[in-house]
Amino acid sequence: MLIVQKFGGSSLADANKITNVAKRVAETYRQGNQIVVVLSAQGDTTDKLLEKAREINPNPSKRELDMLLSTGEQQSIALISMALQGLGLSCVSFTGPQVGIHTSSTYGSARIRSIDTERVNNELERNNIVIVAGFQGVNRFGDITTLGRGGSDTTAVALAAVLQADLCEIYTDVEGVYTADPRVVKNAHKIDVISYDEMLDLASLGAKVLATRSVEMAKKYRVQLVVRSSMSNAEGTLVKEDVKVESTYVSGLAIDKDVASISVMGIRNVPGMAYKIFSLLSKEKILVDIILQSIGRDKKKDISFTINIGDLPKAMELLKNNQDNLGFEDVTYDDKIAKISVVGAGMATHSGVASMLFEALYSARINIMMISTSEIKISVLIDERDTDAAANYVHEKFFAVPAR
Repeated sequence: MLIVQKFGGSSLADANKITNVAKRVAETYRQGNQIVVVLSAQGDTTDKLLEKAREINPNPSKRELDMLLSTGEQQSIALISMALQGLGLSCVSFTGPQVGIHTSSTYGSARIRSIDTERVNNELERNNIVIVAGFQGVNRFGDITTLGRGGSDTTAVALAAVLQADLCEIYTDVEGVYTADPRVVKNAHKIDVISYDEMLDLASLGAKVLATRSVEMAKKYRVQLVVRSSMSNAEGTLVKEDVKVESTYVSGLAIDKDVASISVMGIRNVPGMAYKIFSLLSKEKILVDIILQSIGRDKKKDISFTINIGDLPKAMELLKNNQDNLGFEDVTYDDKIAKISVVGAGMATHSGVASMLFEALYSARINIMMISTSEIKISVLIDERDTDAAANYVHEKFFAVPAR
């Protein structure tokens, strides 16, 4: 079998953990498998590099940030290679550019356009373990680029796709995908199998175990994913296309505290105003989630929507700078909110999910600010102070009896 294994920063945080990762890779290799290993930077290396950059320049260029941040993964691949060599195994490490990961030119959030497989395949044919730096590639100018949040997950899935790997294993500090964040919900339990669509919604709604872009790619290229712990031999969670949903209609609960809402008030009630507002945000690559529109006083409209909290300063600046052009009366924001979402493919054929969610929040005396629904998810916006209570009440409502 050809297996791609990805290890995150927490799995590589110190010398002991690096040794444990090397032993796990070695065990898989000695079972007769071909192995490609994708690594993140150690522990909090990326955060420390960002701090160093801002000590020198509070507003560094994105190109130079990519040059700096890409060194974190380079340290990891060299150290793991040394550990494997110490175990008597033959291996070779590559940066993203060396392995031929070609990306767009958007520094800090580049997207993979193509991967040259010749060099990797040549090393695999020589029975070498191939170690690849995640999170990075090279653009058409020959510059190093980084792939943004969760970039190492994306690298691993992309390599598994182009190499037609039999399996892509994502190793983390938890034993798989849980029905909720086990650090918040004490009774959360591991899900054995989950569909691409369910995992994609959970990831996009705040679940941290897999990056959204990696799940999108896995679904597109039918990459079989397993999320498992680097600290134990637990089976983990299988992410695949078809999952039997008759036994449960909600698969998981996602919590997102990195969210803010913006309210644009007193908008003229004429065609095209929503387009003008959201196209302005789209041009700056600001993603919008929940949208609520209402007719206010004097038949003018109010539009409220949610964005990632990191985009709040830019979004507010854009709207205020274009207030006269857009013709609205005022714009306000709330950055003290959280989003709770329930996700499940079975929701499409089961009624009553919304009422159960609202009943759980009512039982906890938690007010709902906004609601968004789709075929397989329901999201609500609440005060951030109520997040933990809401998560536990909602989880108890849907998962009192373990699912799957």
